Amino acid sequence: MTRTLDRLLPSTAAEPPPKLAIALEWPRAAWTLMRLAGSSWAKDLPPGDGRPVLVLPGLFNTDRSNTALRHMLRKLGYRAYGWGLKRNLGVRTVGNENERLIARIAAIHAETGEKVTLIGISLGGIMARLAAHRHPELVREVITISSPFAGPPTATNVWRQFEWLTGEKIGDAAVIARREEAGRPLPVPATAIWSRSDGLVNGLICREAEDGNARAIEISSSHLFVQMKPETLRAVARVLAGRACAPVEAGA
Repeated sequence: MTRTLDRLLPSTAAEPPPKLAIALEWPRAAWTLMRLAGSSWAKDLPPGDGRPVLVLPGLFNTDRSNTALRHMLRKLGYRAYGWGLKRNLGVRTVGNENERLIARIAAIHAETGEKVTLIGISLGGIMARLAAHRHPELVREVITISSPFAGPPTATNVWRQFEWLTGEKIGDAAVIARREEAGRPLPVPATAIWSRSDGLVNGLICREAEDGNARAIEISSSHLFVQMKPETLRAVARVLAGRACAPVEAGA
């Protein structure tokens, strides 16, 4: 199924995934949940060092969507936090200047005495990158998961939902400015986990050019429930432990 889909996916960062990819999102997401129920994927994960890690949900999601990820982080020994801001409705939730998210990061920094690692899913990853640009003194590193920070909103199949839920238009000056800011290289280490076969966002705009401070890890996943994908969870654990990720097997 994945090989068939790959042949239909956009070859540039300017166009959204095709209708077939959208249609396969829920079946693939269901398969992810089935695989998550097994335990073999969690074997031999590197232990954590107790650092604080804040997980940011995607558009319209809450902390509940990241329960499996935070559970894994805590089990490995990290201090994992939810963002505590309820449903992610863009600026309606975090404020026009990301101020409520930044206040949350600052509170964790004050509580732990350490810089905070940010893990953001989809829109949450864009917010994480903005926070790191504006307050690198609070942020240790950023990991984005299927976050379309490196291209136009029209290269996604969810930009209309973004407008409806956030009350903003993708052509608004503020939206354009935030997108450009999020897409610039970060002043802290950055890892982008992305999927070429993502059905909601063009995977090519979920990564940036690799250099000494930024890297990209490709997996095979739907957009829905990508944060619960065993390959995603393993990749996150290895990135946090400072290990190079082993090749990830292709999956639905």
